[in-house]
Amino acid sequence: MSPLPARVLVTGATGYVGRRLADRFMRDGLVPVRLLVRNPAKLDVFLRNSAEIVKGNTLEPETLGPALNSIETAFYLVHSMGAGAVFPELDRRSAENFRDACIQAGVKRVVYLGGLGEKGTASRHLLSRLETGEILSARPDLLQTVWFRAGIIIGSGSASFEIIRGLVRKLPVMITPRFVNTRTQPIAVADVIQYLVRAAGTFPPGNLIVDIGGEAMTFREMLLRTSAVMGLKRLLIPVPVFTPRLSSYWVVLMTPVPYRIAGALVNGLKSESVVQNDLATRIFPDIKPVNFDTAVRQAIGEVSDNRVVSAWCDSSAREVCDVEGRARIGDKVLRDEQFFPLQSISSTRVFNTAQAIGGENGWYAYNWLWKIRGGVDKVLGGPGLNRGRRDPKMLRVGDSLDFWKVVDLRDGERILLANQMKLPGEAWLEFLIRDDTLIQKAYFVPRGLWGRMYWFLMKPFHTLIFGAMGQAILRRAKGAF
Repeated sequence: MSPLPARVLVTGATGYVGRRLADRFMRDGLVPVRLLVRNPAKLDVFLRNSAEIVKGNTLEPETLGPALNSIETAFYLVHSMGAGAVFPELDRRSAENFRDACIQAGVKRVVYLGGLGEKGTASRHLLSRLETGEILSARPDLLQTVWFRAGIIIGSGSASFEIIRGLVRKLPVMITPRFVNTRTQPIAVADVIQYLVRAAGTFPPGNLIVDIGGEAMTFREMLLRTSAVMGLKRLLIPVPVFTPRLSSYWVVLMTPVPYRIAGALVNGLKSESVVQNDLATRIFPDIKPVNFDTAVRQAIGEVSDNRVVSAWCDSSAREVCDVEGRARIGDKVLRDEQFFPLQSISSTRVFNTAQAIGGENGWYAYNWLWKIRGGVDKVLGGPGLNRGRRDPKMLRVGDSLDFWKVVDLRDGERILLANQMKLPGEAWLEFLIRDDTLIQKAYFVPRGLWGRMYWFLMKPFHTLIFGAMGQAILRRAKGAF
């Protein structure tokens, strides 16, 4: 391996790839790492305790100086896909701010991960990723840019893999759009991380665009081969009238991915995303990407063994995943509180039992009502229950939990969940342990008259469901060991 720099900066360290890259750097211990994050609470305990952390935002240039001080190589793993229609402008401003700040700080190299594809046929999302690479590369006289371009990333928790796995698990027969025959070159997330880690070493001078990918195949082949790895038989029937919009709605209903992300990924299938140069094999001849079947087995194994390091919804992109500023709820208007004395049950057991709620574990009481509400939310365009949870026992700030988001977590004391369903207002669910009592609180800020009507219509159901859930938490905790 080429000599490593004195220190590297990883941006986007709470996102899908950034979190894995930071974790890999820290566990290997090869080079000191600094992380630039908007919300340090979203980092897991290992990274918070082992890495240097700077709170900042690439859209706030004044925060970038301290993050880039004494940095030789900076990894740019930021995007704004979840920010709505304005995401191209945000991506543009972010990249310009970061490039200029790197030049001012004397950074030698920026490493960027973008997408495979050509401008002529690219989706709006891919166009923005291509433009980001061009912006970062615009000053080769002052800053070297190593621009990796990858297609579909296969790994536990990736949006693409969650779509593929969700469709294969739930649909014995799939009616598919014609563009499932578009070619791509998927790559395992572990191989992507390997390329990025190696990019911290010394390179030839000048900007480089390095296309990375595994074997070429169509999305149809990916579905069929995934089903074979999972031991399932699936039939795919392509039809000409299945539009990208209709396909996106179908993906939303069958997988945990929301419409905005599903739409971007489905639209991306209309254009080929294949490797267009051989720099990966020339510069990194020892990196041999695993084949697709192996990548799928690795991803499924991580899910089965509870080793999911990061997930697509780890990103901080606006309403899809952003949790900043939601920990304080003292000013919320409507609330429902229930109190459950712990009696002789260990508070640690009660907290751990509450922490394990949701996903495959269910909601401990009236699961059929939770499933109905999740189905309604899916139809309305919300996440529903399909997102599940990253780990069956442990939570961290930023985790998805069905249609909730973990916004605050204090071990043994507090779990605060923000609701991401389609609602006429904002809602939170809180679990507190104080003075040998489990306190369960539901908060709601209504939006207009319909919001208030919704709260009072649902309050009897909340009393029933949350009361039974609190009692079930105590029963499970009592029999946990």
